[in-house]
Amino acid sequence: MKRYVNPKPSEWAKILSRPTQSFEAIEPVVREVFGKVESEGDTALKAYTQKFDGVNPTDFRVSEKEIAEATGRVSEGLKSAIKTARDNITKFHEAQRTNKVILETMPGVQCWQEKRPIQKVGLYIPGGSAPLFSTILMLAIPAKLAGCKEIILCSPPDEEGKLNPVILYTAQLCGVTKIFKIGGIQAIAGMTLGTETIPKVFKIFGPGNQYVTVAKQWATKMGIAIDMPAGPSELLVVADDTANPAFVASDLLSQAEHGADSQVVLISTSGALLDKVEKELENQLAALPRQEIARQAIAHSRMILVDNDNTALEIINEYGPEHYIVCVENEDFYIQNTANAGSVFIGNYTPESVGDYASGTNHTLPTNGYAKQYSGVNLDSFMKSMTFQKLSKKGIQNIGKSVELMAAAEGLQAHKNAVTLRLNELKG
Repeated sequence: MKRYVNPKPSEWAKILSRPTQSFEAIEPVVREVFGKVESEGDTALKAYTQKFDGVNPTDFRVSEKEIAEATGRVSEGLKSAIKTARDNITKFHEAQRTNKVILETMPGVQCWQEKRPIQKVGLYIPGGSAPLFSTILMLAIPAKLAGCKEIILCSPPDEEGKLNPVILYTAQLCGVTKIFKIGGIQAIAGMTLGTETIPKVFKIFGPGNQYVTVAKQWATKMGIAIDMPAGPSELLVVADDTANPAFVASDLLSQAEHGADSQVVLISTSGALLDKVEKELENQLAALPRQEIARQAIAHSRMILVDNDNTALEIINEYGPEHYIVCVENEDFYIQNTANAGSVFIGNYTPESVGDYASGTNHTLPTNGYAKQYSGVNLDSFMKSMTFQKLSKKGIQNIGKSVELMAAAEGLQAHKNAVTLRLNELKG
C-alpha cells in the first residue's frame, strides 16, 4: 500500500481516485451487446455467453431437478449458517416497514401515502472464482418481504455451464421465482429488454464488475431502474493506537481479495499503527488462497497519515466509502460527523465480514463515491410510494379558490376550469 503523509487537500482527489475504467471506455461493447440482444434475443445471449464465458449453453433456465440436486450437495453446516443469516437479515429488513401516512391537510382534503411493491425485479449475482451466494440473501429476502411478484436471478455459469450448488440452494430458500445461467453484460441486457427466455423486469439489483456496472447504467437509458451504480468493492478503515493492527490488516485483506480492481484505504493519526499494519498485511497475505488477487488490489490501495481527527474526517467524507470501519478511541466523533458512507462498522470486534454475511444489514452498497448520494439496498428499494387524495364537497370549496388563482397565474385555463365547474355545481 502506498503511504501518504499529511497530503494537501488539493492532492486528495488524485490520491483517492478509484482504479476503474471510465464509462466511455466500456460503453462501446455494452452498446453492441444490448443492440444484438434487442434484435436477436436468445441467439445473441448464447453467442455472448460463448464469447465471454467460454460456455455454449443449451438452456439458460435452471430446472427444478437441478435445484433439487444442488440442495443435496450443500453441507448441513453451511445450510444452517445460511439460515442464521437469513433469519437476521429478515428481522432487520422486516423492521424497516413503515405505516401508511394519512393526513387531513385542511378540512375536507384528505391525503395519504402507501407503499406498493415493484412487480418484477431482476437480481444479478456475481459468479466466477467467488460465487457470491450471500448477495442472494441481501436481495431476494427484501424483495420477498416487499411482495414483488416476480423475482428472477441471473448468474454467470462455470466452465461446465452450471451454477454453484450454494447459489441454487440459497435462491430457492429465499423465494426466487426463476433462475438463469447467464452473466455479464448479456444478463443485464436480457433483463432490460426481455428475450424468448429471459423476462423483462422493472428494476435490476446487484453488484458486478465494471462491465456489469456500465451495463446497468445503460439499462437506465432504456427505462429500467437500477438499485445503484455499484462497482468493484472498497473499504476505508480509520484507526488509531487503540486498534488491533492484526484486525485492521485482516479487514483490509477481506476486501482486497474480492478482486484485483478492489480498493482499500487506511487513515490514521498514528504512524506506528501504519507500520504495524504493513507488517501484518505481509504476514497474512502469505497464507491467503487468493493471495495474488489481494496483492493486485493492495498495490493500488492507500495508507494516509494525518495530524488530527478533523482532517481524517474531511478525507473520509471526500472519499465516501462503501464499507467504513471506525476503530478509534473517539469513535463518537467519527460516527456523528460522517456524512458519506454505505455501511459503518464500529470497534475492534466488528469486522466488515459480519455485514457481508449475517448481522442483518444489507451488503449491497454504493461504491465509487456514490455513497454521497445513494443509500444501500433496503426494503424500500423494492417498493415505490404512491400518494392518494380524496376531497369532500367541503374540501373542494375550501381549497378551490386557491387552485383557481394559481392555475390562472400559470396560464392553464383547463386546470382552472376543472375546479370552477365543481364549485359552480355546488353553488347551484
